[in-house]
Amino acid sequence: MFRRLTLTARLTLLYTTVSVAVLCGLVAMVMAATQAHFVELDRDSLRDKAELVKQVVANSASQQQLAFHLGELLQSHSGLYVRLEHVGKLVFSYNDTDFPAHLALADGTPSTTDWTADGVALRGMQLKLATPPFLEETGQTTAAQDATRLLLAVDTHHHIHFLVDLRRSLTGYLVLAALASGLLGWWAARRGLAPLRDMKERALRVTAHQLGGERMPVHSVPVEMAELAQGLNDMLERLQRDFERLSEFSSDLAHELRTPISNLLTQTQVSLAQQRDAPAYRDILASNAEEFQRLARMVSDMLLLAKTEHGLALPHREPIALRDEVQALFEFYDAVADEKNVTLVLEGEAHMAGDRLMVRRAISNLLSNALRHSAEGGRVRVQLSCPGGEPAGTPTLCIENTGNPIDPAHLARLFDRFYRTDKSRAHLDTDGTGLGLAITRAIMEAHGGTVSVESTPAATRFCLRFGAA
Repeated sequence: MFRRLTLTARLTLLYTTVSVAVLCGLVAMVMAATQAHFVELDRDSLRDKAELVKQVVANSASQQQLAFHLGELLQSHSGLYVRLEHVGKLVFSYNDTDFPAHLALADGTPSTTDWTADGVALRGMQLKLATPPFLEETGQTTAAQDATRLLLAVDTHHHIHFLVDLRRSLTGYLVLAALASGLLGWWAARRGLAPLRDMKERALRVTAHQLGGERMPVHSVPVEMAELAQGLNDMLERLQRDFERLSEFSSDLAHELRTPISNLLTQTQVSLAQQRDAPAYRDILASNAEEFQRLARMVSDMLLLAKTEHGLALPHREPIALRDEVQALFEFYDAVADEKNVTLVLEGEAHMAGDRLMVRRAISNLLSNALRHSAEGGRVRVQLSCPGGEPAGTPTLCIENTGNPIDPAHLARLFDRFYRTDKSRAHLDTDGTGLGLAITRAIMEAHGGTVSVESTPAATRFCLRFGAA
């Protein structure tokens, strides 16, 4: 039941419960303190009356004189009950009542006893007195020096009436205070949760076409909600970036797939337009096979990107000597370098732990780009290093090639999918799919590393920085 309540209702209920509990405790404390105060007043009053009676008893010469003086003394004290006994026999009484058999003694620690007699609430005590002289002369004394007993009681009805009225007043105040606390708690909870309702309204207005418009207020909300608002804003920023990347990727993918599909469709329609000989059909099928290979390579690259970016293609770590991998790739691209008269240079040495095939593909992507964009008779230099020293250092591989520099406006997006610095040259002089650098970045992120690029008129330099060796 409690779980189905709104947060405002929960806070109101909790605030009201705490307020009622505090007020009940306060009421109980006031009632207990008032009761204790009345007990203390009655006890002090009884002790004062006992001292007066004690003096009168000590100064009386006979029982008649005692009765006369005590009668004059006590007639102005209404609600007072006095009884004087000696060896269990009554000596004097005033407003006599049924005293209980065991009354609290006033000697030592002061205390009283409460009881009810004939519908009257009483509070009393007893004192043990020395035997008065006139009782000794009559021969009524005993060997015990404390055989005389004084019993006193006072009517407490006025205290009871006051406590009843006080309890009634406090109960009424408690009810009103509980209602006021509930209303105040509801108002405070509703006002305090207003920023959450504002966030909810803003969140409801967020759509796929308005990810960049609505943001949660950070500076106008309480400190406790500022982190929530900032977290939601960061989430919306990530969603906006991912959505924009997905939209661009979808558009680029459609554009990239449209060209080979159009080529296949055109060649197929042309070949079906008229009867051709076997060699012509063979040439058409060979051309179509090239386009199919391009499509298969593109799909394979996209699948690798998807797995890597979502942590599905986790690298199989093993010790790798980067110099050996680069040397093997030099042998693979040696023919391309000789065709363009490009010199391949390898410097330094570094070791790392990672997936050998994925690392080789990342290096191969950069090396093929460097050869493709190097000027005739230029140079491609690969530098290996491990700043900080092995094994705790950072293995670094940098590939530098001479040639035309890259426009700084393209550097920030160079690792995006299907991004090319010259859109008009797509597919004209390369078999690439525009995913090589994006795959390289994904491989580096899977290995906990980074890839960077810088370009000057003298050379363009790509650097792979892996995690600790």
